[in-house]
Amino acid sequence: MPLMTPGEAREFAARWLPAWTGNDPLRLASFYTPDLFYSDPTLPNGITGKDAFIRYLSKLLANNPDWVWTHDTAIPLEDGFLNKWRLAAPVGDRVVNCRGVCTVQMTGSLIYRNEVYFDTLHLITAIRDWNARKTRTDSELRGAPSG
Repeated sequence: MPLMTPGEAREFAARWLPAWTGNDPLRLASFYTPDLFYSDPTLPNGITGKDAFIRYLSKLLANNPDWVWTHDTAIPLEDGFLNKWRLAAPVGDRVVNCRGVCTVQMTGSLIYRNEVYFDTLHLITAIRDWNARKTRTDSELRGAPSG
């Protein structure tokens, strides 16, 4: 596959990134080859194959149905592009904004390799804080001592 231009990458990202929102693992998986490789900060060794990817997405997207991924810019790579992106992730009563990159390597119009990289500290901290606040609130509502 020849190098993808930034414009072609932007057009692809405009179709693909919205599939990360809305808790529809099958829709998102339709952008990938059957023998795909995928990795992200929670899966540093990655997973291979569409069945494993769909299992992973089923939990990930169910936990994050309203997050929104936005394409910033692209740098051409062999078989695809480096996608610079932004993430707006609702966590409880706030939105955590992250920036990162991912490799997107394609055969034809499908992704065969997707490696996601970003600093998860702010997102994980917000999730832990929200869960701790929920636990305290739930305990208080039940009349149980907090702490």
